[in-house]
Amino acid sequence: QVQLVESGGGLVQAGGSLRLSCAASGRTFSQYVMGWFRQAPGKEREFVATMRWSGISTYYADSVKGRFTISRDSAKNTAYLQMNSLKPEDTAVYYCAAAGFLQRPAVTTSDYAYWGQGTQVTVSS
Repeated sequence: QVQLVESGGGLVQAGGSLRLSCAASGRTFSQYVMGWFRQAPGKEREFVATMRWSGISTYYADSVKGRFTISRDSAKNTAYLQMNSLKPEDTAVYYCAAAGFLQRPAVTTSDYAYWGQGTQVTVSS
């Protein structure tokens, strides 16, 4: 059973930074794809970023490209989402997710079998 636990959310002013962590357990993740999604109140969950656990390829939503960076520490079995230049519209609950290997970028919620509980990010103007 795969377990994902997010942390690192909080309240930050516009222009600030946060780093989210996703601690993974229960499997060897070398063949997995990791992703980050977010869901604002009244909106559907949307794709933010994804990477293969190998770290070779990453893919971002246009809205966060150049500001967010997805990465992982294999020794700690932990994925990260570094968020810089935050904007009020980045306010949402952020979820990490894990999927089996895919040839294409995993950008839809249905691509992912495992989800964390979410962490709140609030960006004030």
